[in-house]
Amino acid sequence: MKKSSLFYLALVSISTLTSLPKNAYSQTIDTAKFILQNDIDVAKEEPGTHKGGGKTIGFNFFADAKNLKTVFRKRTLKAGSSIGYHLQKEDEIYYVISGKGSMKMNNETFAVKPGDAILTRPGSWHSITPNADNDLTILIVYEKK
Repeated sequence: MKKSSLFYLALVSISTLTSLPKNAYSQTIDTAKFILQNDIDVAKEEPGTHKGGGKTIGFNFFADAKNLKTVFRKRTLKAGSSIGYHLQKEDEIYYVISGKGSMKMNNETFAVKPGDAILTRPGSWHSITPNADNDLTILIVYEKK
């Protein structure tokens, strides 16, 4: 399966899970064939990454999965927080689940909204910030080095 197909399947799968009632699954299920995790199992309050500051909630799914070559994270950026402007070292996909915000890519700023997918390429600089009146929830997917 191509890497782009894997990313697409991951995004479709998590969008299905996010439509379930809150706490529909409240435990990690780890078998030889699959791992099921829910937000409640992995949620952790953290400052904005890359020196972005403010409060965020990070969801690092499958962090302990053996031989997984993909990082799959969700992050809720609270109003006043951000992911700081930083240099990208590998292909990385941001997908906006909810809220509105702005993304700065290579000194160009543009609005982002639910349904937007942004591919950042190695060598690019970027940051993302929620609008002042809402939280911004995003998925982040990239290859683990």
